Amino acid sequence: MKSNIEDLISFIKTFCEERDWDQFHSPKDLAIGVSTEANELLELFRFKSEAEVQEKMNTPEFKEKVSDELADIFFFVLRFAQMNKIDITEAFKAKMQKNAQKYSVEKAKGSNKKYNE
Repeated sequence: MKSNIEDLISFIKTFCEERDWDQFHSPKDLAIGVSTEANELLELFRFKSEAEVQEKMNTPEFKEKVSDELADIFFFVLRFAQMNKIDITEAFKAKMQKNAQKYSVEKAKGSNKKYNE
């Protein structure tokens, strides 16, 4: 099923309004939600070697856990954007333009160094 960001944001808005959750979704609380869910994703990889991670990523059960955590993070990102009237598509494009300037192909290709290193 194909969807776009606007469809997902509309779905989340309706989902949350039906549950009367707007009262719990201040910028602070949504930012905490992003961080909390990102840490839950990180926890799945804690103390695992690269080989263990690759092995686990090939199992449906682990991949589902990772997918669930990514979806939770995405929910909070989209909800934050929706509640605070941020056009996340435009914000993403603008940020990628800034990144393209910081990390030009000539400087960044094949390197994981930060732009100021």
